Amino acid sequence: MQDLPPPAVVAPAPEQSVDTAAELRVAAALTEARVQVDSSFRGANIVLYGAVFNPTEDPTDVVVVVRGPDEPIRLVKKTRNMGVWLNSRPVLFEGAPGFYMTASTRPLPDIAGFGQLRRLGVGVDHLRIDAPEESRTVTRYGVRDVVISRLGEDYLDWRRAVIRLKEAAALYNTDPEGVSFVDRGLFRAQVELPATAPTGEYHAEVWLFRDGAPAGVSNLTLTVEKVGFERDVYEFAHRRPWTYGILCVLLAAGMGYAASRVFRRN
Repeated sequence: MQDLPPPAVVAPAPEQSVDTAAELRVAAALTEARVQVDSSFRGANIVLYGAVFNPTEDPTDVVVVVRGPDEPIRLVKKTRNMGVWLNSRPVLFEGAPGFYMTASTRPLPDIAGFGQLRRLGVGVDHLRIDAPEESRTVTRYGVRDVVISRLGEDYLDWRRAVIRLKEAAALYNTDPEGVSFVDRGLFRAQVELPATAPTGEYHAEVWLFRDGAPAGVSNLTLTVEKVGFERDVYEFAHRRPWTYGILCVLLAAGMGYAASRVFRRN
């Protein structure tokens, strides 16, 4: 009986790129997806770059939105009562982003209408800031906050105050010409994180607009995290706040005692 040769092994066909020339879409990426924060951190500049695949000659616009982790904000206002300046009852905003920036090829009102921007939450004027639950309006010290749903006509003034304070701290930024095309279809934008940027997970949205309507979006994630000794202290303070507080008091008392002994000798 004659042995038959082994069957031929057919090699799989090499993967080929998919033709996207007929599809309008946007693709983007970050030069850094993770930012490490330590004692020497002075901020970070990250480049967001991408490409627009446009099979037609119709012009398009690109809008970049970067939103940091949400955090509660408590505001007070100085009020004069019987000739004495006092703090008003705190107003609590919950869910305001700790960092927010927009960059675009043109001013946002020239790219899309008010309704589209409000629906997408694009721009500081359209930020979604959540109100806290009624049951959470009293702090552990018995101070009752004013929830934003009860502010009435004063709501917009307090909301503008939140944005104004964040802009003064370089945590909110709007750049109407922050997205530039470096070549046909290729664009870039600069994401500047200040030294006070909160840690956590950031979400970046790259919107593609055509004729005033969104035509595509690319979602990215950026992580800002503490490293080294600062991270150990941060995690210890959050895991065991009472122990951390007691240690801080003992450390301050020890340093004060040591300083008094040194100056007494002098």
